[in-house]
Amino acid sequence: MARLASGHEHLEKARRAVCEAKTVDELRAAQSLLLPLEFGLSLDQTAVAIGRSKGHTCVIRNRYYKIASDIAQPPRAKTSLRNRAYLTKEEEATLIEAVFAGADKGSVLVVPPLHQAVCKKLGRPISLSSVYRLLHRHNWRKVAPDTEHPKGDVQVRDDWKKTSRLRWLRQ
Repeated sequence: MARLASGHEHLEKARRAVCEAKTVDELRAAQSLLLPLEFGLSLDQTAVAIGRSKGHTCVIRNRYYKIASDIAQPPRAKTSLRNRAYLTKEEEATLIEAVFAGADKGSVLVVPPLHQAVCKKLGRPISLSSVYRLLHRHNWRKVAPDTEHPKGDVQVRDDWKKTSRLRWLRQ
């Protein structure tokens, strides 16, 4: 015989969460705790009711139980984790400002000095691609030269494009 569901102390939280759920995942998490306690459904029956596998339903239920008990924090998006970051975003910003103070005024942005500064701050070497990712995180981008001369005459250039081949063939 299967065990009876535990977590009756979180039943009221689960009822409120079902009413206040903003996403399908939040609703399923609350239902995974509410359905066994409220209606006596087994894990298999709960999985069928919320449309997930038995294993995933068990994981959702345990995670929701831990969050409701304040044992764990809700899961965050992968992009907010920064698991492999060398520095915090604030430290990165101050380092960029210190090294490239003149870049905002129009001077050339050169990456090797920043690479050396980051390596010195960390006390160990890092790859150059890490510095480029750091610049990307802080919205620095490579500015490519224009494709046309600023003093060029657009009308003359367009006339030449339209007739250059014909002139070449006539001669």
